[in-house]
Amino acid sequence: MEEENVIRLTSKKKKGILRILFSRFGMILVLMIIEIMVLLFAYRWFSEYFKAFTVIQAFFSAGMVFYLINCEMDSMPKLTWLFLIMLFPIPMTIMLWFSRKDIGHRLIKKRTGQLIQESRECLHQDEGVLQKEELIQSGTDDLQKYLNRSGCFPIYTNTKVEYFPIGEKMFRRMLEELEKAKNFIYLEYFIIDEGYMWGSVLNLLAKKAKEGVDVRVMYDGMCEVALLPHDYPKRMETLGIKCKPFTPIRPFVSTQYNYRDHRKIMVIDGTVAFNGGINLSDEYINLIEVYGHWKDVAVMLKGEAAQSFTLMFLQMWNLDQKQSDWEKLSVQPVKEPSQGFVMPYGDCPLDGERVGETVYMDILYRANTYVHIMTPYLILDNELVAALEYAAKRGIDVKMILPGIPDKKGVYALAKTYYKSLLKAGVHLYEYTPGFVHAKVFVSDDRKAVVGSINLDFRSLYHHFECATYLYQNECIADIEADFLETLSKCREVTPETIKEEKISYKIMGCILKVFAPLL
Repeated sequence: MEEENVIRLTSKKKKGILRILFSRFGMILVLMIIEIMVLLFAYRWFSEYFKAFTVIQAFFSAGMVFYLINCEMDSMPKLTWLFLIMLFPIPMTIMLWFSRKDIGHRLIKKRTGQLIQESRECLHQDEGVLQKEELIQSGTDDLQKYLNRSGCFPIYTNTKVEYFPIGEKMFRRMLEELEKAKNFIYLEYFIIDEGYMWGSVLNLLAKKAKEGVDVRVMYDGMCEVALLPHDYPKRMETLGIKCKPFTPIRPFVSTQYNYRDHRKIMVIDGTVAFNGGINLSDEYINLIEVYGHWKDVAVMLKGEAAQSFTLMFLQMWNLDQKQSDWEKLSVQPVKEPSQGFVMPYGDCPLDGERVGETVYMDILYRANTYVHIMTPYLILDNELVAALEYAAKRGIDVKMILPGIPDKKGVYALAKTYYKSLLKAGVHLYEYTPGFVHAKVFVSDDRKAVVGSINLDFRSLYHHFECATYLYQNECIADIEADFLETLSKCREVTPETIKEEKISYKIMGCILKVFAPLL
């Protein structure tokens, strides 16, 4: 890919820990550490000067055990909290209370609920589509009904889907579609990092903004930690682009920071949308190598289903707006006749529903012949382990492709703790030898597939805002399965022998981290 002049709104970044320590984030981190130290000092002071403190501590511990057993929480997080409370009764009790009481994010939770209710009638389900016999027989109509308990997610026809088996191909198509924009361009990404990829996109965004196109960009506030300066939105405004971070880091301890915007959405004129695992950074198109070859995927929707991504973007954009803006949902998309059905959906961590996990388990439980999966991480709760093992035990060909080169060694070690039981149940596991798999893909029976941003880990399934595209009987499902098999040919298979030969450091690290898996 040839270099060319691209817009850069930041100077070249300095590397090393000093850049972070002396940044705005560094100051915020210091203030948060001071807060935590004050709490720990208070705990130590009480324990030293009050003999009765040990009795109080014992009552606290017993009370929290009863509370945890009876509260609505998955069993794995319960075990983690019980372990921590056993070690540090008072501090961990305070931390548990802090996290359960939604300190710091009650307002965003309330506002999110309001926006979901406001937007329920913005998109309408074609009842004729929902009554089609193939949807009813497959149970896809039931899945649509479930998804609409937590949002507005119609199932569409009249939408063409193109699958991209690698980031470079998606990037080229993205630039082509951006050139055609006439009305609006909305981007929502977990990571935006300056370089060739983002600079090329930004060139087109600036050009379109000058032409009068409504251009809006939203990125997760964690980008301000190491990638973008806190005044980046102001710099974008000079180009005519509306821009904002989602929940930027502030100098106070809050459970709000646990909930990140992990979505990857680009929607153009309400008719074209991109979704998948690909962020706007050069490693995603293999211009730079960080963990070997970067394997990632995406889909492009053309037609009616793109409206759902407009809705998801506006729900997030309106979170801090005084007046909700749903105007662009009135734009009628061009119908693109095609085979099959398309259902984009989002997952909100604040509504009590584990939408992403439920969709994955629905595929596993309804599969007839195979379920093939690509995921970068494997940190599973008991329900997902049971679903994977049950599918394999009843004769379904369950294959999973995971990274061969990890981006996080601790998480990689933790994933390996699941290998033995999954293999025993009949699940086939493979590691991508050329590098890192960042794709999030489920494909089943040549007729169902999901491509999106949702990993198989607690972060994605419990704590992040996520999105994905559910496909049924769509033509591109054959392309997804073909890509899985092509990727499989570049993998090494995990066997009982390879597990025995695994580094002892990974085994020890995985055993220790599994205790804390729900908090990672």
